[in-house]
Amino acid sequence: MSTRFSKRTGWDVGESGFAAAIREARAAGRELIDLTVSNPTVCGFEYDAGTILAPLGSAGALIYDPDPRGMRSAREAVAEYYGDHGAEVDPDAVVLTTSTSEGYGYLFRLLCDAGDEVLVAQPSYPLFDFLADLEDVRLRPYPLFYDHGWWIDFGELEKRIGPRTKAIVVVHPNNPTGQATGGEDRRRLETICVRHGLALIVDEVFLDYPLGEERLMSFAVGPHPALTFCLSGMSKIAGLPQMKVGWIVGLGPEAPRREAMGRLEVVADTFLSMNAPVQMALPSWLAGRNGVQGQILKRVRGNLAAAQRSGAEVLRLDAGWSAILRLPQVGEEDAAEILLREVGVVVHPGSFYGIAESGRVVVSLLGFEQGFAEGLERIVHGRKLNHGSY
Repeated sequence: MSTRFSKRTGWDVGESGFAAAIREARAAGRELIDLTVSNPTVCGFEYDAGTILAPLGSAGALIYDPDPRGMRSAREAVAEYYGDHGAEVDPDAVVLTTSTSEGYGYLFRLLCDAGDEVLVAQPSYPLFDFLADLEDVRLRPYPLFYDHGWWIDFGELEKRIGPRTKAIVVVHPNNPTGQATGGEDRRRLETICVRHGLALIVDEVFLDYPLGEERLMSFAVGPHPALTFCLSGMSKIAGLPQMKVGWIVGLGPEAPRREAMGRLEVVADTFLSMNAPVQMALPSWLAGRNGVQGQILKRVRGNLAAAQRSGAEVLRLDAGWSAILRLPQVGEEDAAEILLREVGVVVHPGSFYGIAESGRVVVSLLGFEQGFAEGLERIVHGRKLNHGSY
């Protein structure tokens, strides 16, 4: 008798052809340069182990005194972080989560019934598809187009709002395009949300990594004419993905915001608070974030400059850890597969992020400088292909 599973988990969990090709190449002993590494803990950055680990040993963590929104001291630290970005955030408007993924889950449960829709930019990170499936929510993409920079196609966005649309997701800055949402685009998004009665969900995990000299403005900075939720966490802010700390900040007109926070508190209480040692350590980790942030910023800016000098065509980006390369047209075959086979370089296919145009690949700017430069050298000066050369 076969076991019956839910339709929401009916994914194709088999190995992709591209993943199989990478595995087989490594098994055969090929020397590959991986330009997709985005885990900061394996990229050679210096972490102050004592400062990071010591707060986890607080004796206060032995007492179980849960708060659905998270410990007051931890929420105050999050509010102070936004204060450094020029935003006034009430600690009572903060709900701690174990990750931004969990934050999305909470918000989809808050805003959507089964079958409701959320608009998400394309290109974007494919994790959204799985998060939406697990909550029985439908995603509808709205396009970003490229013209000397990435732009939201507002006409198409509004066309895709239907009777079951409940929210618009904005990743600021976007992954992988690196597009930051400027003030005028923010106002247009808020106007659309107010007009159609939608919530605005803003993922700001890469906010602290501008590739120019100017800081990016958080959506937590007011005013907030629409019900708005800002998501972030320590995975990117302090390069600590293993510590599993994220949060939601609720903003907007007082009446709907208050009701939303009350409902979110019940959702959070149902799933119980994150572990106490991590909550007690959060103020210290946030206070020490600048050390790792400085190292990461230096690395990604340096690798971006190297990419731009290499002769590869790098699409314009504002912030973040990724870059999109536009490679020569090579017919029907995927550019990432060609790079793997011909020059031994691993990149992400553009299609992984929903990029429809051929010849687009995504690289991480986080890797070691020498390996990154060597990978670009192979891409730019590799063997000639059908319509040009890498």
